[in-house]
Amino acid sequence: MMRTIEVLIVIIIITAAFLISSFFAVLPSPRQVSPLNLRRLALTTLQSLDSDYALSEVVFSEPDDPVWSQLQIALSACLPPNIVFNLTVYEVHSEGGTELYVLKKSISNAESLGIQSDAASYLVASSNVTYNYRIERVGASGGGGTLYILNCTDANGWWITGYTAQSLAGDLYNLLSPYFQKTIPINNTQQLGQVLNGTALAGETLQNAVVINTCGEAVPIPSGYYNSSGVGYDASHSSYARYSYTLGQRVRQYNWTWVSIVGYPLYYVSNTGLFPNEQNDWGIYGMRSVGAAGLNAFLQGLDNQAYSYDSGWITGEPGLVYLSSNTLYYCNYYGIYPSSYQTSTRALPSSILSTYHLNVTSCIFNQVGNWIPGAVYRHASVGSTNYTGSLFALGLARTPDIRLTALGLLCDYKPRLYRSDYNATDTSRLVVLQLGQVGGV
Repeated sequence: MMRTIEVLIVIIIITAAFLISSFFAVLPSPRQVSPLNLRRLALTTLQSLDSDYALSEVVFSEPDDPVWSQLQIALSACLPPNIVFNLTVYEVHSEGGTELYVLKKSISNAESLGIQSDAASYLVASSNVTYNYRIERVGASGGGGTLYILNCTDANGWWITGYTAQSLAGDLYNLLSPYFQKTIPINNTQQLGQVLNGTALAGETLQNAVVINTCGEAVPIPSGYYNSSGVGYDASHSSYARYSYTLGQRVRQYNWTWVSIVGYPLYYVSNTGLFPNEQNDWGIYGMRSVGAAGLNAFLQGLDNQAYSYDSGWITGEPGLVYLSSNTLYYCNYYGIYPSSYQTSTRALPSSILSTYHLNVTSCIFNQVGNWIPGAVYRHASVGSTNYTGSLFALGLARTPDIRLTALGLLCDYKPRLYRSDYNATDTSRLVVLQLGQVGGV
């Protein structure tokens, strides 16, 4: 009985203490518990008003233009009812290296913003301002500067899932032609044979050219000379690896940069007229499988080694790979933004550098162990500093991203962009939106 009374007394004391403390406690106002971020609200409001450049158009209007009243109505509609504002526009001048801000217009919906306010600023440019740049084209300061894009209508591609070689050729033309002296589409295998024989198609410079193969793992092969025994066909192994060897020799002879945009380079040969009833075991007709021997033979030809049939698989699968810091820099420089990570399943090994006397002049991705997921390999003979032919291989899994092809070439050739200086006056205005909160507790 005594213990029950003691428990009741304790409960009464605790309850009384709670009631007394609650009576005298001073609770913070809702504003203090969850304050409104006025600066963020001001910035997002300005960005919303300028989403379709309406704000930029208004702030360059004359101070007595009726559009200012429309802007005030739009501001009131965008902001909560307990928010008051003051919007001020300054004209930006530059004199002697110093920026000056001259008041042009101010609108407000209250005489005072209260005891607490915050502001955000937003710089806008005049709608008639254009920023241009001039491109230093590849080959402008020396020989070369020709970009060949294989657009062969009589050759099929492989590992270019979702695309055709012709659609990729068109996109590459639009993306890269501004950076080269002359861009020449090679529209069929006959024209490819003409170029391989050293004859220009349209008066272009043949030496030091870039040749982009848009057929993925397949490579177009001209009929006739280039598929004959001893030049393109290895009769003893029933293989067209000999054609890859000849390609490597031509790349060395003319100091070309041969570009493989995806997968295992030179894994098939393709010509719908030459192989009308043959397919690559995956239902793509007009092509023949060469296998790993194609790349090995190409590298032998590039290094001027004697031809020998080698079907050994040399690529690896490092998996997820990331753009190098150098590539990320040029993403911003040239305004080309592919995904920063890719999947590599056909990366070349670093061992080919010594085997075939190659130098990596530009790594598109960070190297993973002994695997190089994408790079430009330039050949130089022993004791020489002069390059004689190059291979740019992106050993990525399908589907191809031509932005990576473009970046790889631009990172290596580094054509400069000369941005124009714009000296016109009254081209920029600074908008400052100050907000205050009234009413409520």
